Amino acid sequence: MERLRAQAATAAVLERAKGALMALTGCTPDAAGEELLHRAKAANRTLLEECWIILGGLVPPLRAAVRDPGPVATGDSSPDAVGADGPAPWDGTDTGDAEDDDFAVLGRLGEALARVDTPQELARCLLEHLARDMEADAVMLYRRLPAGGLRLIGHAGIDDSLAAQWCQVPPLSGIAALDALRAGRPRWLENIDGDRERYLLIGDPPERWGSRAWLPVPVGDTTDVCVGVLRARGGPFGPTVRRLLRAVARLCAGRLRAFGAPQDQDPAGAGDAAQAVFGSLPGAAMLLTPLRALSGEVEDYRIDAATADAVDIVGRTGGDLVGRRLLECFPSMAGEQLWEGCLSTLNTGEPYEGEPFAHEEVVAGAAGVSRYSIRAARLGGGLVLTWIRRESSDRQEQRLSDVQRLGNLGWANWHLVSDEDSWSSQVFAIFDRDPAEGPIPLTDLPAHALPEDAPSLARAIRELVRTGRPFDVPFRIRAGGGLRHLRAVAEAVADVDGTPVEVHGFVQDLTAQRSVELALVESEQEILAQHGVLRAERTLAARLQHALLPLPTRPVRLAGLRVEVAYLPAQSGLHVGGDWFSAIELPDGDALFVVGDVAGHGIDAVATMAQLRFTAKGMVITGSSLTGALARLNALLLHSRDSHGTATMVLARYIAAERRLVWAQAGHPPPLLLRDGEVRFLGRPRGMLLGASPAPVYEEADCRLRPGDRLLLYTDGLVERPTEGIDLGLERLAEAVVAHRESGPGSLAALLATVLEEERRDDVCVVDIQVPGEPDKPE
Repeated sequence: MERLRAQAATAAVLERAKGALMALTGCTPDAAGEELLHRAKAANRTLLEECWIILGGLVPPLRAAVRDPGPVATGDSSPDAVGADGPAPWDGTDTGDAEDDDFAVLGRLGEALARVDTPQELARCLLEHLARDMEADAVMLYRRLPAGGLRLIGHAGIDDSLAAQWCQVPPLSGIAALDALRAGRPRWLENIDGDRERYLLIGDPPERWGSRAWLPVPVGDTTDVCVGVLRARGGPFGPTVRRLLRAVARLCAGRLRAFGAPQDQDPAGAGDAAQAVFGSLPGAAMLLTPLRALSGEVEDYRIDAATADAVDIVGRTGGDLVGRRLLECFPSMAGEQLWEGCLSTLNTGEPYEGEPFAHEEVVAGAAGVSRYSIRAARLGGGLVLTWIRRESSDRQEQRLSDVQRLGNLGWANWHLVSDEDSWSSQVFAIFDRDPAEGPIPLTDLPAHALPEDAPSLARAIRELVRTGRPFDVPFRIRAGGGLRHLRAVAEAVADVDGTPVEVHGFVQDLTAQRSVELALVESEQEILAQHGVLRAERTLAARLQHALLPLPTRPVRLAGLRVEVAYLPAQSGLHVGGDWFSAIELPDGDALFVVGDVAGHGIDAVATMAQLRFTAKGMVITGSSLTGALARLNALLLHSRDSHGTATMVLARYIAAERRLVWAQAGHPPPLLLRDGEVRFLGRPRGMLLGASPAPVYEEADCRLRPGDRLLLYTDGLVERPTEGIDLGLERLAEAVVAHRESGPGSLAALLATVLEEERRDDVCVVDIQVPGEPDKPE
């Protein structure tokens, strides 16, 4: 791809050069191509190098002149030699005596120029090809501005901060690049001590580069671009290096011409009307047109119009600024906050105003410091830049206005003798009063307050007028279609006798603050009331639960089994849950075990729990099968007051004669069996949670228990945690049961302490069933 791009770029340069020859000579495309080959061969150049020279406008005579090259131009005999008649025109033969290596350098450079698209890339390309052969350490490209100064259009080998310092050069004497452009001849600066006396040297410090060369680049009929080659080592540029640098400058001419001419000048007469308008305006202002690089980035602005009070750093004013570059007149703007503000205004259309700054000026022969701020506003595709003078009184008044607006308050003065009262505009807005009606007299102010607030306000005003006692009084008025909460603060100014003659203070609208305060109070009251309701509900539900679900204080014996029960309520929230258990011995000697969990919390959950608990026991006692009981409980829940309530349940019947456990479940976690030090969860038979379907299917499963077995029935609060799946909880329970497999007093409590978190979010109900071991046989 790189090779194809290079070939395409080279072909484009060749076609442009052929077109230039065709336009100059009127020949055919084939003849133009042959002419280019002859010229390149006669001058010992590459074809691409010859194309760049043609495109630069340096077109020597046609073939006859090429075959008879004539005398060879030589380098200057002194660092700044200039002919008496100005620069001698180049005849296309300067490189006639160059060595093959020199032509190789120019050939490689010519090929590289085909891939250069901007002056900045050109500078980098030059440094890359000149660094080794000519010991170049930096390259700078300057373009001469119409006003006479210079603008840096490309650089390589120098840091950005130094480039920013030298991006704009005023038309001053002692600038080597300007000197080279004016003379049309190179300037060879080879003695740092002597050069610093004649020129202003670039560098920080200038000794960074011991020698430098500034070569004008002829682009067409003009010489407005200068190439600077800076070397770290001192000493002269040899004849070969000088000849090569001249050839490099000519080689760059075609590439620079391909970039297009800069749009530095306003079309003739286009800004006359704007300048006529600006010339009659007071104050300092300028009309700017953005100048963009090839990339579209704004690199400077052209001054199209300026008022008579606008002045730059060298004292030019008004019409003298028109046509000049902004950075030429104000170099310090580059990279400053004002520059970024102008770009923002140009892109968004939002005006920009910079921070005030101090400026020393002479007015009527007296020096003084004034404060200014610069404002930028978009006008069409350009900007209007205005310098606004900030007097101290203006600033104070503006700040006072901002304070009144932000604090929603305003000042008020009442003259007790002359009745010349005055209010700020904000007070009229607070009272919703037309300024044409004038301020409300101080003694009439209570008449505008609500009846319940008027007495306290009137009393405070009387004390102020009689004794000069200041007041700070809240009161309410009806204004703006609603009720407003106001605050009046005032104090008196007395005469020499101590009699109050003037009252001044402020009135503040506190409606928003009062509304927030009232809303917070109401919200706090509602929260307290709701908290009390929830606490009462929890207390009642807990009492109901304790009444309906009594807990045994110690393990019990049922059908030959040792049974221990634990119930732990949730520790977070105000609601109690609907977890329950039943463990009873049936009339036939068997045992019934039930563990269930009603969805939800509170009194409703407790009521549903009681209904299911007692109904389940009654059904099994009266002979119903486990699956039949679950089906009837499901129908009962579907037709209860809360038709959307659900519950899970495990029903287990222990047949003592067979040591067999028959059990069924409705959406409940499976029992856990510990046998011979190993644990497993019993396989769950089919069964949907209660209240979920009108036609569920329930099945039974059985398990024969052995002496020493331990079986746990539990609710999901034992194994579920909000941040993990239930499988992790079941695995954690199994590991804890193995770790605490010894039975005995306190074994269930130790097991629960291992499994549960410090703060429980749900109720936990556990029924621990243990089958006694076989008694030891006598020996």
